[in-house]
Amino acid sequence: MSVAPVVAIVGRPNVGKSTLFNRLVGQRQAVVHEVPGTTRDRLVSRVTWDDQSFILVDTAGLTAGATDDLEEIVQAQLAVALGDADVILLLTDASTGLHPQDASAADVVRRLGKPVVLAANKAETPDREMIATEFYTLGLGDPFPISAMHNLGIADLMDRLMPLLPSAEPEEELESQAMRLAIVGRPNVGKSSLLNAIAGEERAIVHETPGTTRDAVDTSVVYRGQPLILIDTAGIRRRGQVEPGVEKFSVLRAFQAVERCNVAILVLDAMDLVTAQDTHVAGYVAEAYRGLVIAVNKWDLAEERNFNRAGVENVLKRRLSWASYAPVRFTSAVTGSGVNELMNTALQVYRERQRHVGQGELNKLLVAKAANAPPPSRRGRHLRIYKAVHSATDPPTFTLYVNDPTLVHFSYERFLRNTIRDAFGFRGNPLRLEFKKVARPTSA
Repeated sequence: MSVAPVVAIVGRPNVGKSTLFNRLVGQRQAVVHEVPGTTRDRLVSRVTWDDQSFILVDTAGLTAGATDDLEEIVQAQLAVALGDADVILLLTDASTGLHPQDASAADVVRRLGKPVVLAANKAETPDREMIATEFYTLGLGDPFPISAMHNLGIADLMDRLMPLLPSAEPEEELESQAMRLAIVGRPNVGKSSLLNAIAGEERAIVHETPGTTRDAVDTSVVYRGQPLILIDTAGIRRRGQVEPGVEKFSVLRAFQAVERCNVAILVLDAMDLVTAQDTHVAGYVAEAYRGLVIAVNKWDLAEERNFNRAGVENVLKRRLSWASYAPVRFTSAVTGSGVNELMNTALQVYRERQRHVGQGELNKLLVAKAANAPPPSRRGRHLRIYKAVHSATDPPTFTLYVNDPTLVHFSYERFLRNTIRDAFGFRGNPLRLEFKKVARPTSA
């Protein structure tokens, strides 16, 4: 397991950082607006370019001085992003030309001593491409004229950036032998208290103020003979719903903690159940293909109000239907109730990640299912599955060799995934399916 390198997009306000972020991620994950300062909170996403992955960070505008308390928090948050970055992508605006704040931003990133790539955005016309040459005076090398909105110059920009990325850093050998368990969730649901209940001692600061845990904190323990690395994280909130305060510093590191773990425990507050923020956190875990266990914490308070477990589980199934594979456990970090059951379940999910399915039984299953429930045709063409292999574990990955991967409809992919799960288990784990094109059947 390794930690992906980090690229931070920085620049003065309103130069198109969020638009470039969306372009590289491939979907509109950041709010784009003409008003400077729209991006108040860092937004992070894993990006794969030419088979190399990195974590991309969208940041608020870099300004020379803080004008109010909120702006001071935003700029401090930006400093954290710069500190964590391996490569900095400094973005400027070719439609307005060189601005004094560009020089200030260049001074900031230059002092960091990290690799910097300079880009001039909004260079859609020949005249603006000429204006882009002005940014050479910043002393950060040749500026790349691009248009994030119109997808111009992006490939050339990435050809420059990718060689600057360091190799993904492997975890230390001692840690590689242990199960990595991340405790994630929105602020103030009891994550640090749960870690203490698991560890059996006060190994993390526990406080009622959301966001007390700023960074991911690793705690080494042994649970029933299994070495564990417990990763406590600061609460993650959806963009636009982060209150001003110390929790704003945590998003990138919490995201990295999910990337580092084998299994994540998503901690919910029994009094709130599933909020929009909770689905956002669960989405982080699912997109990273990590094992997932849902812990409904503060259940002692819920029982006082006669909450029903079956009713709660039904609510969770509706709100997190796409993660129905995740087992649900009820805990009270304060009393210790349900913690042993939670940990036993997390260990089971981890062991399921190590399960390997033989090629013969996997092919027999999928061939039979494909024969009984063939995929729908597209323009008269039918998907044909020639062979399937269990190509990797942790996460469970299956490679299917087919005549044309474009014929795989998402609903049929879901059908295949459920078929594998029903036959072989993998409880608590999302399954990764890869479809590769072959011209003709290959031998098993």
